[in-house]
Amino acid sequence: PPPPPPPPPPPFTTRRRNPRLVSDWSSDVCSSDLRGWRMIMPMAEPPTVVRDMTHGDLAMVSDIERRSYEFPWNHGVFRDCLLAGYQNIVLVRGEEVAGYGVLSVAAGEAHILNLCVDPEVRSRGYGDKLLDEMRFRARAASVRQVFLEVRPSNERALALYRKKGFHQVANRPAYYQAHDGREDAAVLVKKLVTED
Repeated sequence: PPPPPPPPPPPFTTRRRNPRLVSDWSSDVCSSDLRGWRMIMPMAEPPTVVRDMTHGDLAMVSDIERRSYEFPWNHGVFRDCLLAGYQNIVLVRGEEVAGYGVLSVAAGEAHILNLCVDPEVRSRGYGDKLLDEMRFRARAASVRQVFLEVRPSNERALALYRKKGFHQVANRPAYYQAHDGREDAAVLVKKLVTED
């Protein structure tokens, strides 16, 4: 009778490692031997830091903006926000800008003008970090409440803002540009109190 077939490989493995080929190891994963097979494990998440936006960040910020919105801000708008002295921040992941926010503070109120995370690294809590930093800066400026506008169709953004305690107080008709005309904006507010 023919010999029995070899046992199937263990789960979560890819291919048998040739011990003579050191280059067979992947450079972008952590690997460990398991009876001649490789177990693939994801790399650790790069460290992140939120800091002030600089003019040197504008190219990466503008690139994220273009890849995120159908009607994006251009490079000049971000430059003007820096020149105007707004609270402009970036979240840096490793060596790359992964998100940004723009906050205007005046007359005891704050207005979030823009908050965006690179589409390639979303759902990792970066939007939370940016929003928390802007809320912290607003409170440091003795602001009592923070306003923002958001498209009702932007369900991901709405979910984040509601999770952080924002609620809708008004509607701005035909506020945003859209392919089929204009889209309304939902106006949200978050009151800041000392114990929050």
